[in-house]
Amino acid sequence: MKMAAEEPQAKKPKLEQNQLSENVLFGMGNPLLDICAVVDKDFLDKYGLKPNNQILAEDKHKVLFEELVKRFNVEYHAGGSTQNSVKVAQWMIQSPYRAATFFGCIGTDKFGEILKKKAEEAHVDAHYYEQSDEPTGTCAACITGDNRSLVAHLAAANCYNKEKHLDLEKNWKLVEKAKVYYIAGFFLTVSPEAILKVASHSSENNKIFTLNLSAPFISQVYKEPLMKVMPYVDILFGNEMEAASFAREQGFETEDIKEIAQKAQAMPKVNPKRQRIVVFTQGKEDTIMATENEVTAFPVLDSDQSEIIDTNGAGDAFVGGFLSQLVYDRLLTECIRAGHYAASVIIKRSGCTFPEKPDFH
Repeated sequence: MKMAAEEPQAKKPKLEQNQLSENVLFGMGNPLLDICAVVDKDFLDKYGLKPNNQILAEDKHKVLFEELVKRFNVEYHAGGSTQNSVKVAQWMIQSPYRAATFFGCIGTDKFGEILKKKAEEAHVDAHYYEQSDEPTGTCAACITGDNRSLVAHLAAANCYNKEKHLDLEKNWKLVEKAKVYYIAGFFLTVSPEAILKVASHSSENNKIFTLNLSAPFISQVYKEPLMKVMPYVDILFGNEMEAASFAREQGFETEDIKEIAQKAQAMPKVNPKRQRIVVFTQGKEDTIMATENEVTAFPVLDSDQSEIIDTNGAGDAFVGGFLSQLVYDRLLTECIRAGHYAASVIIKRSGCTFPEKPDFH
């Protein structure tokens, strides 16, 4: 009995020392309203979609959004890759509210209002750049079995303006408050100069800058801006398909995911005080982490296949879980454990949603 009584006292100072401040985590990306629906293979074929892929909407996809809403039972969620991760991180952190900040561009319309409301409900400190030239961006999540095909119509998300938003003193102050930064590679298609400004700030102040490869096409089509940012990247995230695409573009001459992780880890870096860490997820297979000294495989949590509803937000959730421990400076193994936990919760729900409180210890 005596031990049990003493234990809380021993733990107390540690808790106080671990109290996070608001805006400790900063994310910037493409805020989208997700329109999710279970569809059939014919629907995918009609629009030339692959079962497990992400693409940007082309002209031929304009009618896809309307057909999705008309033909199928749809659900709306606040989405966009970075915003999802930041939401999950905030959910895992719980307290304080607004530990996570998010920047991105929306339209002055109904969908924009929904996004603002959703960010508030998730206790994320979202500061959107609002403009009226383009409507708020949307993303169709077409679900077949446990695969999902994402078609993003960036619209307003494409209109982010560094000078009119990031450079404003009140907004830049929020950037300076953060100690961990996360940006999905998708934002390279919108404002590489905004990413570079945040990345340089992080590096100069010895903070942690993290980036996601996000989709196979980013490494191919946006190779130049990606390689300008890469020297600032302290932690690089991606999945097995993105890793393979990156390796091909970089001429790594290997398809082995551990070797790819090792080679990406060793690429040139601006801030030598922080060695790069590379983390690649592979769905149900092991998560691979490369540090300067070793490459480790971490098995994911076993999930009952019948409980899996939607793998749509698994990658974003993994990153959110990971970041939720990184802001506390916890061990990388803890960050990965939290990432696996968050992903295991999200795949059992529709869209990137979660219960009120995490059950992570």
